Amino acid sequence: MKIVVVTLFPEFVEHALGFGVLGRAIERGVLEVGTVNPRQFATDVHKTVDDRPYGGGPGMVLKAEPLRLAMAEAAAIVPAARRVYLAADGAPVTQSKVAEFAVQAELVLVTGRYEGVDERFVEAYIDESLSVGDIVLSGGELPALMLIDAVSRLLPGTLGCAESAEQESFATGLLDWPHYTRPETWQGREVPPVLKGGNHAAIERWRRKQSLGRTWARRPDLLRQRELSDEERRLLDEYRAEQDAPRNGSGTQPLRER
Repeated sequence: MKIVVVTLFPEFVEHALGFGVLGRAIERGVLEVGTVNPRQFATDVHKTVDDRPYGGGPGMVLKAEPLRLAMAEAAAIVPAARRVYLAADGAPVTQSKVAEFAVQAELVLVTGRYEGVDERFVEAYIDESLSVGDIVLSGGELPALMLIDAVSRLLPGTLGCAESAEQESFATGLLDWPHYTRPETWQGREVPPVLKGGNHAAIERWRRKQSLGRTWARRPDLLRQRELSDEERRLLDEYRAEQDAPRNGSGTQPLRER
């Protein structure tokens, strides 16, 4: 897969690509990431790429023309790429969106700075705008790297075990279950006995229950989007009862239809 990042700080992106999963993906030839800097297309002596916003207000706005020329250079490298703008006002990045990108051969990621990008450039050259969360960052480089990392994990040959990507949080629409490793006892805390018993069916059931329970406790919005099976509903009722029992010695009411 080929990705080109349009950024005013190419060193920021390039440095981060040398570590961990991303570094291995690039080393194995699974992923190729390049950068294009709009500043190189600025025509004045100061290499200006931003200006004051029309209508007044704080901050500066990235100019459309240097971005257009940067996009033209990116298009020469990845002519069939989907063009994505990382912006605070974009649609939320989801695992399903990441999976959609992972089957494409090319991507261009445009990273904003300052107050944003001239909207005319977005209208003319961007296929979709995406956001990594309801937070404001100094620029789109970190979101771009997050998206590249997430996509790379789904590319064949990146991870040592393909099941790792299939079983992670959000891959099934639920959060991941808790994980444990050696030693069996740490600071008086024990590994759950079911994980040491060797009963794979029981382990799978426990993991499914924990996954449902964590999603219910931490991301109830994900459960509202999901049609639970009868078995999943039973597992979630069990989880809730187990969580409630240590507090008051009793169970909780069964999960009702929302």
